[in-house]
Amino acid sequence: MNKRERLERTIAGEPSDRPPVALWRHYPGDDLRAADLAQTFIEEQRAFDWDIACLMPGSTYQVIDYGIHEIWHGTADGEREITRRSVARSLDWTELRSLDPTRGGHGRQIECVRMVCAALEDTPVLLTIYSPLAQAEMLAGQELLLRHLRTQSDRLKSGLNILTENLLRFIEALRKLPLAGVCYVIRHANYDTLAEDEYRAFGYPYDKQILAAVPQRWWLNTMCVQGVTPMLRLTSSLPGQVMQWRDRDGEPDIAAGKSLCTGAVCGGLSSEQDLYLGTPTSIRDTARDALQRVNQRRLILSTGSPALPATPRSNARALRAVVEPASV
Repeated sequence: MNKRERLERTIAGEPSDRPPVALWRHYPGDDLRAADLAQTFIEEQRAFDWDIACLMPGSTYQVIDYGIHEIWHGTADGEREITRRSVARSLDWTELRSLDPTRGGHGRQIECVRMVCAALEDTPVLLTIYSPLAQAEMLAGQELLLRHLRTQSDRLKSGLNILTENLLRFIEALRKLPLAGVCYVIRHANYDTLAEDEYRAFGYPYDKQILAAVPQRWWLNTMCVQGVTPMLRLTSSLPGQVMQWRDRDGEPDIAAGKSLCTGAVCGGLSSEQDLYLGTPTSIRDTARDALQRVNQRRLILSTGSPALPATPRSNARALRAVVEPASV
């Protein structure tokens, strides 16, 4: 059974030869250049043979051309610190400009995706993209974003409309590439950040518009809902085939979350407590427990959030070995 057949059966809740498994992370430093990121990513995929090859550029690649400044301090998660933001006052939302999806940060990722897809013809490739509201937080910072959301909503929505239009143009440019889908990151559909009515007003409509616009041939669109209190009842109604959240770090757990979703769920392990701090033995035990709790149906075995760059390779190998027929 090839990777696509295995994943399609898992999404449909049908038995397959083994559970699919995948792991993805940032590559700080290498992600500054398309060729470096592609080479590192391809080598990693060939080393582990994950069922999904999910490309994670630096998280700011979609907003770097709005004029932000950033620096990497060697953080454990591979994220960069934004040292200068583009939005300092509410009027700045109305002054965001249209971007050419073939140039700058977007253009580098198109080049990278092209190289990755050419090298990994037998593996479904996803590209990570960030929701308009997640991009807005990068431009303004969380504190200012929430203030404008609650006090200058019309101006913020003007900015969100521009961010959405630019993202739709980027997706249109990606249509020419043989992607299997996108990993769509939703940062604000969690109760620790927004009330549900706030996400319905400032997040959900834009997320629905983006996900409804992806090409029909993209069959593996994954929603990554960040935070430990995700609004899964709401996000599960968005178009997509896979839902991912930090099931080991908050609620709901993998079994309860699966009951809310119609497609597959992605997770079962914690990127920090299991993959980074655990041992091969503890990882095997946790992974097998997750598979048992969902009756080995509709689960893509992974972490609920990106793996940390410093994750021990022995731990990643242990996760990959769990799904081999002799181990399941």
